[in-house]
Amino acid sequence: MLLRHHPLMSYQGLPSWPPVWVWTEGVDKKEVQGEVGVLKAAEQSNIRPANRCFLHIDHEGSSYIGCLRMDDSVFCEQITKLLQDCCNRPLAEIGGLDLR
Repeated sequence: MLLRHHPLMSYQGLPSWPPVWVWTEGVDKKEVQGEVGVLKAAEQSNIRPANRCFLHIDHEGSSYIGCLRMDDSVFCEQITKLLQDCCNRPLAEIGGLDLR
């Protein structure tokens, strides 16, 4: 099962991957969508329930943040740890990881 299609990668029945990206800094304040950029950091929310993972990416000279929300906080913790090991990899490559 690919990360991008995993049934637990969802919140209230809606898929979480890829997240909505919000520009934080950089050369252009462009709207970007999809599996773009390179992952720079992943961190799980410390607010309970800890069912959110924040992703920081760089894309074409700008930085963005996105939030993955999941119904299952244990799965969220596991995904956050996996994503922390995927820093400096393209999001499209990460979305294609096999989670078997």
